[in-house]
Amino acid sequence: MTSFFHDTRWTLVSRSRGGDSVARAALSELCEAYYAPVVAFLRRDGRDEDVARELAHDFFAKLLAGGAIEGADPLRGRFRSYLLAALKRFAADQRDRAHAVKRGGGKIHVVIEAEGESTGAGLQIADETVEAPDAAFDRQWALTVLARSMAALETTMCDEGKLAHFDVLKPWLTADADAAPQSEAAEKLGISVEAVKVAVHRLRKRFRDAVKTEIAQTVGDAGSVSEELDAMMAALRK
Repeated sequence: MTSFFHDTRWTLVSRSRGGDSVARAALSELCEAYYAPVVAFLRRDGRDEDVARELAHDFFAKLLAGGAIEGADPLRGRFRSYLLAALKRFAADQRDRAHAVKRGGGKIHVVIEAEGESTGAGLQIADETVEAPDAAFDRQWALTVLARSMAALETTMCDEGKLAHFDVLKPWLTADADAAPQSEAAEKLGISVEAVKVAVHRLRKRFRDAVKTEIAQTVGDAGSVSEELDAMMAALRK
């Protein structure tokens, strides 16, 4: 992994601060991969589906316009952390603007309450069963990493002429409770059950490698890959 690490998307972006065409293309690919997590954050932050998607487009357009990436450290950091911090600032700005419009575009309104009356909402108790925006972002990020890794592996297997094997063995990559018995897979592939077990073992290893490769595109150094893997597994367990 370390032999190609410096050509990953995030290192290209952070090293050049997004100032050249190669870095801008890398940033565009990263943004595409994070669209679903950003929408998940905005949905959990109180927006409905249509508004969340519209704001996500606005957020990425601003990020891709140039200049917004200046805060990226070329020597350290994860794109996920950088993007989440930028998204929080964006969401807060949008909320402030919406509140300003509701208040009358900056006009001052004074509300005088009768003595002894209170129209405040009082103490608000947070509903701990509702997923926090950060958690929603991380969980969707984890699911996106798995989906993109699966798609990459499928493409590779197709190129190798092994798409039929992939289609039959794929359920064992996703811990699908409805996966057919391995004896059925053996019959479909015309191999023994033991051969199926070996094939599943090898495919799982290739899937793990695909996940690591996908994650490597979004961190600043090779040593951070294992940390992001741990974060991904933690997000999926929540």
